[in-house]
Amino acid sequence: MTSRRFLTGTKKVKGERLKVRGGWRILLYALIFTFHLSPFTLNAQSKKQLEKDKAKVEQEIKKLNNDLAKAKKNSKAGQQQLNILGKKINERTKLINVINGEMNLLGEKMSRTEDSIRLMRGQVDSMKLEYGKVVRVLYAERGNIDPMSMLFDNKSYNVAYLRQKYFRDYSRYRRRQAAFIREKEQELNDVGVELKRQQREQSTLLEQHRRQKAELAREQKEQQKNLKNSRQQEQQLKNQIAKKEKQKRELQQQIQRIINEEIAKAAKAKTNSTDKSGKTGGSGNTASPAPSAAEVALSNDFASNKGRLPWPVSYTKVSREYGRYQHASGGQNMNNGIDLMCSGGAGVKCVFNGTVSRVFTCPNGTKGIIVRHGDYMTVYANMGNVAVGEGQSVKTGQNLGAVYTNSDGTAEFSFQLWKGKSSQNPRSWLR
Repeated sequence: MTSRRFLTGTKKVKGERLKVRGGWRILLYALIFTFHLSPFTLNAQSKKQLEKDKAKVEQEIKKLNNDLAKAKKNSKAGQQQLNILGKKINERTKLINVINGEMNLLGEKMSRTEDSIRLMRGQVDSMKLEYGKVVRVLYAERGNIDPMSMLFDNKSYNVAYLRQKYFRDYSRYRRRQAAFIREKEQELNDVGVELKRQQREQSTLLEQHRRQKAELAREQKEQQKNLKNSRQQEQQLKNQIAKKEKQKRELQQQIQRIINEEIAKAAKAKTNSTDKSGKTGGSGNTASPAPSAAEVALSNDFASNKGRLPWPVSYTKVSREYGRYQHASGGQNMNNGIDLMCSGGAGVKCVFNGTVSRVFTCPNGTKGIIVRHGDYMTVYANMGNVAVGEGQSVKTGQNLGAVYTNSDGTAEFSFQLWKGKSSQNPRSWLR
């Protein structure tokens, strides 16, 4: 009876051991598939690439920050600031997308890790349950089984030996199973630690995402503010350009009027001179008076120097060539001369021998001079001060005054050359 009970118990124990081994075989297959194929290897390359992309974008944002800081030092670089801000917003959006990619990868990894934990927890619990069943069976039979009597109550020595070997093997098996469960519980704990690390990483990424979104919102607000300021500045600039172009147009009209007046004044002077000398038929004569020999000689001398006249100022660049042009405020103007950007306070020189026939005030409040060279006249406008007076004879290279300098340090000089009532392109006359 005792042997039968023991054999029944041992069959139960063997069945429990087979169940435990079968359960661990399934668990091992699941762990191999979960940890070696899914979260750590498949995503490693993607995560590495995302980290590389993020570092690249962060470096580009850093460079743009430096460029923006430089642009802000220049009050005239409004459009440049807008362009840099636009690029920063694009790069910031890229960075947020990269962080989103990292968060998605990490989310998938955490989900798989949690699935693995649930699987391992279920398997460990199952192992403990099955192991407990075996322990309970043995505990229930402890009073009915006497190992010594079962060992010696045998028909032969071989049966006793086999029973002794079985007891020894089964004892080792139980110890191994207990150690195996402890080992797998430790592995389960390690996976739990890894999950917590992933959760901390997720929190870090979420904080980065929140910070980048806030930075993006700030930059977009700054861009809108700068855009509004830029539009206001643009309108102010258009108004300034329109005002400046109006003054230029008025200056052209003023010079044209003065030229006509000078021609008429010279003609009248010649007529009066001829009448006094008695060489004409009286006041009824409508023919133009003949120029004096000195005037003819001066005109011929001036004309013979075409292409060899010195420039009236030392300039940095030509801001406007001779001829009709379309200006930034949308209209058209005619430039009867050439406009030159100069250093502040640049001196103005006479280009040829002549007589100062007019000193006048320009529409913008600056000074202008007209020098007559026989039939030709040269005009010097936008001067800050004048060093000669009307009726004064001047020589080539003589100082006439200085160019007017604006409050922002810019100095623009206008030079014109006329033959009678027709303006000439100064480029053809200056060397």
